[in-house]
Amino acid sequence: MHSAWGESVRLEYPAFGKITVDGTTYEHDIVLYPSGRVERRKKEISKRKHGTSHKLDPEELKEYLTEDFDVLIVGTGMYGKLSLLPESRELVKGKEVLELPTGKAVEAFNELYEKKKVLGIFHVTC
Repeated sequence: MHSAWGESVRLEYPAFGKITVDGTTYEHDIVLYPSGRVERRKKEISKRKHGTSHKLDPEELKEYLTEDFDVLIVGTGMYGKLSLLPESRELVKGKEVLELPTGKAVEAFNELYEKKKVLGIFHVTC
């Protein structure tokens, strides 16, 4: 099966606070769409509501549900601090959801993106 990218993409988590998509390094949380588009995570939405960006609010998650996907991968940070709220899980019912520390999430993404449409949300710090 073809990847949504049309070619292979390489996602790396080289260090705390950094994530690399095809050689471009970002020093902030990112959202990686099945089409290959990368954007900064809109964590202010969750932070405003919960006082922390470590709880992924449904209002924030809705912002990213703009492309069809089979699997949602949430990179929860180096120490697994980010989590999906139960109400956020409801929004993606019926989809495969993987919540993993970011290093493992990157590995899962690299493994799955050629086979399935993957939406990735990656927390790059704690």
